Amino acid sequence: MPHELRFATFNVFNLALPGSRFYAGQEPWSIAQYDAKISWLAQQIDRLDADVIGFQEIFSQDALKDVLARTRHYRHAHHIGSDPQPRDGHLSPSVALVSRLPLLVPPILHDRLPRNLSVVLPDTPLPMTRFTRPVLQVELALPGHGSLHAFVVHMKSKRPDWNPDEADDDPYHLGMASLRSLIRRGTDALGLRYLMTDLQLRQRVPLVVLGDFNDDAAAVTTQLVMGSGRRDRSALYERLFDSYRIQSGRDPSRDVGFSYLHEGVYQTLDHVLVSEEFHPRSPYAIGEVLEVIYLNDHVGLRLAAASDHGQVVVRVRLFDQDGVS
Repeated sequence: MPHELRFATFNVFNLALPGSRFYAGQEPWSIAQYDAKISWLAQQIDRLDADVIGFQEIFSQDALKDVLARTRHYRHAHHIGSDPQPRDGHLSPSVALVSRLPLLVPPILHDRLPRNLSVVLPDTPLPMTRFTRPVLQVELALPGHGSLHAFVVHMKSKRPDWNPDEADDDPYHLGMASLRSLIRRGTDALGLRYLMTDLQLRQRVPLVVLGDFNDDAAAVTTQLVMGSGRRDRSALYERLFDSYRIQSGRDPSRDVGFSYLHEGVYQTLDHVLVSEEFHPRSPYAIGEVLEVIYLNDHVGLRLAAASDHGQVVVRVRLFDQDGVS
């Protein structure tokens, strides 16, 4: 019988323990705020009802454990992640994965960029040699189809990347800070593309990428992750695809989703990308993307306990081993 799975990505918005400072200039959560936050997150996770969930903006894995303990369906799920480590005196959030599918091997946390990638940033003495936030890679058992590699990512935001001596009212400084931010996000994207290419060169394996890309699916950085731009546009191998664009259950040209609202502009920054094993034209397809769902009612309401991002859920139907859907 065909088997359905759900994959989701969830930026939880600064999940930290009460009293713990996560950003300079921002007050820690009080006990009451923390209690309301983890209750809302637990309720939302149960609404997702996804088999695999990638999380972003985790400042404490213990806080995520508190969230999971309040859920109905994830108290015994696998929880993979590590607390963020300070860099240059700053604390940047980490990622995590929660899965109801079994883990096959120990997870990998990629901190350094692959292939000795090193990118020089303007007006900065040291090159970029690490991901902005580590990338989590987990190999999971896929019912009837061996395994699947899931990557959880959180790309550099569009906020200007300031040097300490730069003034935010100087047009040159603002331009350079914005350029550094773009280069960092692009480098994150290239590093992720290298990780997946190196994996696919070793073995043909289904992939899913769950993350906050801080850019839409048509952006150069996201397209870089997807492996777009090849001369042979019909080639599917080593590429990734936006689930939203290949879903069979809805027409994406008529059904517009969003996951973020900034200054009145609706954007989709959170994506679930899949490899050709879930593409309808691939001879190696083991399943199909049925539907992409956005849980975003809370974004416009700006609820105090809620995330500032919508959640993306992808329904996938796995084929029988004989390829029957």
